[in-house]
Amino acid sequence: MNSLELCAGAGGQAQGLERSGFEHEALVEIDAAACKTLRLNRPKWNVIEGDLSEFDARAFRGIDLVAGGVPCPPFSKAGKQLGAEDARDMFPQAIRVVDETRPQAVMLENVRGLLDAVFEDYREKIARQLHAMGYWTDWHLFNAADFGVSQLRPRVVFVALRQDVAEHFRWPAPSLKLSPTVGHLLHDLMSANGWQGADAWRNQAKNIAPTLVGGSKKHGGPDLGPTRSRLAWAALGVDGRGLADEAPAADFVGMPRLTVRMCARIQGFPDDWQFVGKKTPTYRQVGNAFPPPVAQAVSAEIASAIEKAATNRLFKKAA
Repeated sequence: MNSLELCAGAGGQAQGLERSGFEHEALVEIDAAACKTLRLNRPKWNVIEGDLSEFDARAFRGIDLVAGGVPCPPFSKAGKQLGAEDARDMFPQAIRVVDETRPQAVMLENVRGLLDAVFEDYREKIARQLHAMGYWTDWHLFNAADFGVSQLRPRVVFVALRQDVAEHFRWPAPSLKLSPTVGHLLHDLMSANGWQGADAWRNQAKNIAPTLVGGSKKHGGPDLGPTRSRLAWAALGVDGRGLADEAPAADFVGMPRLTVRMCARIQGFPDDWQFVGKKTPTYRQVGNAFPPPVAQAVSAEIASAIEKAATNRLFKKAA
């Protein structure tokens, strides 16, 4: 099965799709640093650097899956929730790509705020557009912690499936395995420079993390979010006012800061996934990503539904 990914970012969703058996025909991303990250980790991927609104998708007609993480600021509670009035709203462009490619399935990820009542008409409009193309649609709210990610990260996933595929699709069930605490997840990274307080810190950081906040290019640097988020990090023994360049020194005293690598592990990235850029752009790549384990769980169900639909078509043809 193959896929076309829109607003691919640093590859969180792309990794999930890859683990589910999808081969990427192309990944579209406007951020130069994120494109470098994708190319560094997967040199053979076809990374198309540019504005989605200028991307002509007709060459990919007949692709199995169109996926993406369209920008979330238009729907985020951290912003003004302007929706369609926000210039960063890329849902219309994603729908255009679906129309140009007519895939078997569509998978788009966004923030929880998109399910707010204020966006009910917006969601219905998207559904009507896809229904007119012959797709069944649905929205589902997930929490990354339900799939082994050590983070309280609610995300909305929208799927549109061709009718013959939709009859075989089921949303993934939460994992029965508990997510690791931040202390256990990061202990080896925190103790990398011999920090004598690493064990005590691990025992204090006995919960999962609050939502990582990637932020935008217009606002702020590499910190872990507003005051409420920083208080939640402080309860885990983490200084959320910024990021560190490396793990605490052996004689460090106080609350440590996370490094970008620590944040990436919290987000569900494997340790061998590298990020290109300085601290601020790399943290934004991590903080804005769709956790790979969640992307894998949803795309695996889509892959299964596509395969079952294909099998049914073969049986009907043979009959």
